[in-house]
Parts: sequence; structure tokens; C-alpha cells
Amino acid sequence: MKKTFPHLPFALFAFVILSVSGCSVNKAKIDNDLKSFFDDKKVDGCFTMLDNATGEITVYNMGLDTMRFLPAETFDVLNGMIALHTGVLTDEKMNLNISNLDSNNASKTLNITEAFKSKSLPFFTQVAKNIGHDTLQSWVDSVSYGNKKLGEQVDQSWFNNTIKISPDEQLGFMKRLYFEQLPFRKSVQTSMKELMVVNDNTDFKLSYKTGSGKNEKNENIGWMIGWIEENRHVYFFVTLLQSPKEEVNKNSVEITNSILSHYGFFKGKK
Repeated sequence: MKKTFPHLPFALFAFVILSVSGCSVNKAKIDNDLKSFFDDKKVDGCFTMLDNATGEITVYNMGLDTMRFLPAETFDVLNGMIALHTGVLTDEKMNLNISNLDSNNASKTLNITEAFKSKSLPFFTQVAKNIGHDTLQSWVDSVSYGNKKLGEQVDQSWFNNTIKISPDEQLGFMKRLYFEQLPFRKSVQTSMKELMVVNDNTDFKLSYKTGSGKNEKNENIGWMIGWIEENRHVYFFVTLLQSPKEEVNKNSVEITNSILSHYGFFKGKK
């Protein structure tokens, strides 16, 4: 049945469409030249980018771009915002004791800033438990995150192939976060954006989150999701990898940086 949204102003209409289907790929520019960057690493994958100024979407490998995969550590972005918004984490400096979940350190404590950068699974596992299944599910529904299925294991869903999200949906999620259009306090979204900053200099500002896991076929899945800003102009991007190799995090960053360089980024001239 066709969805209709009567009597909505254009900005709200655009927001609803984005919430339902991520970023539309119906009129995407297909760039098959990007295949060489994946071939160089002997991996399969896709890349999608949205030029916010023009609305142009560029995609390599549309088939994978609209398929859903486990989010792995990229789910930390949503998990962290829910925790900060609900008070499970009072702020970015609040420490959690994860010694019972981290056998490598009997007295380990981390805050979200440290955990986000180190991709601490024990930290975000504890965060999900503290949020609770029903509350976490409610926020996943509110955000319309991927297939919205947490399953029974609230602290494992983003690694056990229960909840899944497509690269196209990740792109929409990144855009909504950047413009603080998610159903969280603006201060929470601002904090998450600051956590995602990896490189900030006079030429560009690069923000992203990586993640890696295994699908049902035991193939390695790698993500790099985020945006790059040059001259107050923002571009959103998502890279997804499928590979028998374990180094998908390293490869996802290297492939993404190579593609961005190919498109002329990192020089402050975009």
C-alpha cells in the first residue's frame, strides 16, 4: 500500500520520508570505477555518499547498498545516545565498572568517551543491560533503526545478526544525527557528534565510526559510517565490506580514505 503524508509541510515531509526509508537511492549516480578500491584489498563491498548541498547520491554496488547487515560496533552510536538521553549515563565522564565483563582487567572502569574510541564491547554490553530490553526496543522503534529487531538478547543483538541495517539506512541515520533530527536532546546528539570526530584540521573535518562482525555465513562484515566537512560543506558516506579476511576494520578505513582522496577530499578545496 502506498504511503501518503497529507497536509505535511515540505521540511517535515522530507524528514518522514528519510525516517521511513533512509536516503533514497532511486536517482543515485552509479560509480563502478570504485570497484578497483575493493579489488585492491580482495574484498567485496559497497560505498555510498550523499552530497548534502546538491542532494546527489553516489553509489557503488547498489545490490549491497540496500541489503541489511549486522551493525556491529556502529550500533554504539545509537546505544550511546539512548544511554545519555535516558540518564543511564549522566554524561560523557561517567564511569562504568566492567570488571565482571572484562577478564583482562579485574578493576576496569571506562566512560563513554574512552569506550567509544576503543570500541569496548563490555562497556556497551553493560550499557544495553542497564537501559533494559523494553526501553532499548522503544528507542530503536522511535528511530526506525534498520529492521528494528532486538530479539531476546538485548546485549548481543548488534553482533548476533538479530538487528540489521542497510548501508542506505546508515546513510540516512548519519544525516539525521548530523542535523540533530533524531528524537534525543540536541545536547546528546552534539556529544555523539563530538565523539565521532577523528580528524579536525584547517582543510577538513572527518567524523566516523567503524565496526566489524560476522554474518550467518561466518563472513567478516566491516563498516565505516560518517561524514566529511570541507569549507562548511558536508558529505555523508558509508562503506560496507564483506570478506573472508579478519582485517575488515583496517580495510574499511583504507578503502574509504582512498575513495575520498579519489573524489578530491582532504585538500580543503571541495
